[in-house]
Parts: sequence; structure tokens; C-alpha cells
Amino acid sequence: MLVTNRFVVEVDVADDFTARAHAALAALAARPGYLRGQLVRALDDPRHWCLLTEWESVGTYRRALGDFDVKVTAIPLLTESVDEPSAYEALASAAPGGEVVVAASDRSAGPYR
Repeated sequence: MLVTNRFVVEVDVADDFTARAHAALAALAARPGYLRGQLVRALDDPRHWCLLTEWESVGTYRRALGDFDVKVTAIPLLTESVDEPSAYEALASAAPGGEVVVAASDRSAGPYR
């Protein structure tokens, strides 16, 4: 499961934002089920940032959000993200040079069953 939290951060507060984002990423990384994460910034507009995290499952992500350190460190930052859907399930993948592998959806209905 992939979580993308997008942010629009004015350049004059970017240092404070990155310090808080690093702390949030560390708190999330300490939780069971966390696979990897990155803080990225748009190349063509330095005000646009994204905190990307990957999780074993939606359950591990939701349980991570209930952790005390995550509530204190990450949740305040995440509430500043752009208000849009942020959690995505992987429905297909491909390794470099590999075939596309289709995965079943965890949703009960929809085109990817």
C-alpha cells in the first residue's frame, strides 16, 4: 500500500517543514509494517513536496497512525497536506525489464477484483 501526502510549502518556511517531515518520517519508519519512505520535492516548483510511504497493508498503516509517537510527530504534519485521497493499493507492478504482475484488490467491489 502506498501513501502519498502532498504539501505546498512556502520557500521561507521550507527548513522548518523539512525538519518536521524528517521527524514524521522517522516516527512512521519505526512502526511495524512500514516498508520504505521518502520526502521528495518537485523539480519545477520548490514549493511542492510529497511524503511517500509504503506499507505491508492498509491495516499496518492504520495501526501506525494510532501510535503515540506518530500522533505527536507525524499527524500534525499530515494534517497540513493537500486535502485529497492519499492511500493507494497496488494493483499492478513490474520490475525493471519484467512483466506486469496484476494483484487482486482488497476492495470488495470494483474493476480490480
